[in-house]
Amino acid sequence: MNSAATNQNERHLTEKLSTSGFRFTPQRRCVYDVLMHKRDHPTADEVFMRAKRAMPEISHATVYNCLDALVKSGLARQVSLERGATRFCPNMEEHCHYYCDACGEVFDVMMPADTASMPRPKGFKVDHYDIAVHGVCAECAAKPKK
Repeated sequence: MNSAATNQNERHLTEKLSTSGFRFTPQRRCVYDVLMHKRDHPTADEVFMRAKRAMPEISHATVYNCLDALVKSGLARQVSLERGATRFCPNMEEHCHYYCDACGEVFDVMMPADTASMPRPKGFKVDHYDIAVHGVCAECAAKPKK
């Protein structure tokens, strides 16, 4: 990423945090960078392990607190898929999560711009969508059955 894009990304992060009552910290930057670098919906433990590589002194509690601040600031969302650990997603556009029950990978699929065709109770005003679809990804489906 070039320096202009990095500066713009940092301004966006700082602005979103401050308007939500949080300060910009190097730890929050590190955790946010982890989410943005590999958008694979990591668990908090996975974020911790990745953040530790860039910031060896970061603690588990700090990572949890940073993730909480990022979610409350609208920079990430929590994704709960059945009984598994909560995952984190930096994609803040409306989208669905497709979960492969075989390998555990999570895929983002963008929602159509016109969501008026989505069924809903009469008079219900939609704030946001939280849709998870379960099945088997193409790669796992192509594997021979044991």
